[in-house]
Amino acid sequence: MNEIIIGIDLGTTNSEVAVIQDAHPVLLKNQDSVILPSYVGVDEDGDLLVGVAARNQYAVYPERTVKSVKRLMGSGEQVKMAGKEYSPQEISAIILKSLKEIAEKQLKQKVGKAVITVPAYFSDVQRQATREAGEIAGLEVVKMINEPTAAALAYEGDAHLGKTIMVYDLGGGTFDVSVVGIENGVIEVIASHGNNHLGGDDFDRKIVEHILEYLQEEHGELSLSPEAKARIERAAEQAKITLSNNPFATVKEEYLFEKNGVPVHLDVEISRDEYEDMIRPFIEESMEAVHIALKGASLTASDIEEVLLVGGSSRTPLVQQYFEEELGLIPHCEIDPDLCVAAGAAVQAGMINGEEVSTVLVDITPYTFSTASLQFNMQTMSYDVVCVPLIKKNSPIPVKKSDVFYTMHDNQKKVKVEVYQGESTVPNENILIGEFMITGLSNKPAGNEIIDTFELDKDGILHVTAIEKCTGKSKKIEIDNAMAKLDKEDMDKARDKIGELFNTSSDCDIDGEYTVVDEENENEEETAEQQKQSEEAVKAEALIKKAETLMDDAESEDQEELVELVEAIRDALKAADGTRLDESMHELNEIIFYLES
Repeated sequence: MNEIIIGIDLGTTNSEVAVIQDAHPVLLKNQDSVILPSYVGVDEDGDLLVGVAARNQYAVYPERTVKSVKRLMGSGEQVKMAGKEYSPQEISAIILKSLKEIAEKQLKQKVGKAVITVPAYFSDVQRQATREAGEIAGLEVVKMINEPTAAALAYEGDAHLGKTIMVYDLGGGTFDVSVVGIENGVIEVIASHGNNHLGGDDFDRKIVEHILEYLQEEHGELSLSPEAKARIERAAEQAKITLSNNPFATVKEEYLFEKNGVPVHLDVEISRDEYEDMIRPFIEESMEAVHIALKGASLTASDIEEVLLVGGSSRTPLVQQYFEEELGLIPHCEIDPDLCVAAGAAVQAGMINGEEVSTVLVDITPYTFSTASLQFNMQTMSYDVVCVPLIKKNSPIPVKKSDVFYTMHDNQKKVKVEVYQGESTVPNENILIGEFMITGLSNKPAGNEIIDTFELDKDGILHVTAIEKCTGKSKKIEIDNAMAKLDKEDMDKARDKIGELFNTSSDCDIDGEYTVVDEENENEEETAEQQKQSEEAVKAEALIKKAETLMDDAESEDQEELVELVEAIRDALKAADGTRLDESMHELNEIIFYLES
């Protein structure tokens, strides 16, 4: 039996260790978590602390704790910890040795070999420093692979298929983007660009600056202790994580410091919009690197078949937004961005060891779930009804996402929440799977904040909650068949299957293939057109009835518009004017949505 080779992701913020079991990569747990925070410290008694204990100590004794050492690898700089100096390799070796011990405890055997990942943009000096750290930890580094290569392995397994993908790796302290080619089992980085000093630590720093500005405005000049600064840094990091899935994060720290003998508490709310404004320059810098990598590979965005998101900081919705809006690419995030590199390292380790390997097994949602909202159209200078996605297709489940929406007019007392399944931004092109009304809202000016939360559990049940932020008033529903509908591919297969059954009752040709007997019908096209008009008439009448139910409660101006649009629809039906009918129905849909919300 071959000696086990473990795969290690030595990260700036977090590190993980994985191994191949039953052909699949498995992340190994330290107590209850597969993530080991990349913190090293020494407590008051001189005992070594690694991971969660060291991270917790950082908030109290930052001088006894080291974090983000990956940024210093290969620099020759020394770091201080509890009054003593250490090289970055030594600190990294402590993390690696801890991961080695976790593996040995879980596997119940000695481990001496490892595959360790490094950023594609790491220099030879930085790579050598990483190898030295492994050796110091008592590990034979059988191979170092680029993090984008590891991510590709996690997704693609043994990589038979030929394709070109992009790996966008935004971690805690380093960033790189790589164009990766996969062909005949070989994964090759074609081009790469990045910045070894760009990542989530910089995002944290911007939030810290925001908090310090707030404290200074409230309390004047500040003189903070190292402990207070460390607590603010920790709170900023937690706020960053919260804002990846929620529209607001509250930062609270009791007894942060004293001012004129009076204890000062920190209590500030940060919105996702504020946060994204802070970090936008960093994301824009990363997107410049995307273009540079594409140019280096002599490719355009249309040549990229998949985008993989790697690193915890890639979770921010702004990253996905830039990819979709600037490049027309929808990133994959089926595998936890924090874990896919370690999983890929394990795949590589298994391949070296001659083991059968495959991709990571994950449950994902095959659909996008969204809610309807009014959005201002600058071209038409009017409001359009659009679907705003909260849970996107291919998200790993269970998943929970929130976003904020706003009332349209003063003293609005109710809001209708509609839940759609489908990929279109147009509600009518998706499937309405649930709806409810939240009523009794506060008398607030237009812009009252309503937070919608979608939570899809592992059983495919979608829990939808709407909360009025200022009061906490809420309404919720459960949709137990959220994932039960067939997608387009399944629909096509079903049609083909039924079609085959019908074909078998038709006449048979000489080759034994069944063909449908097509009776000639001179009026076939005319009949199809009549059927289409009939379906449109049914939809139009349903819309008219809905409008009529709103007439009594509508303002006089709205009533006039409703009447005009109803008449326009009926005129279009009589004239069989499909274009005019579509336009009038679209306008009526919008005003109905406005009145209902």
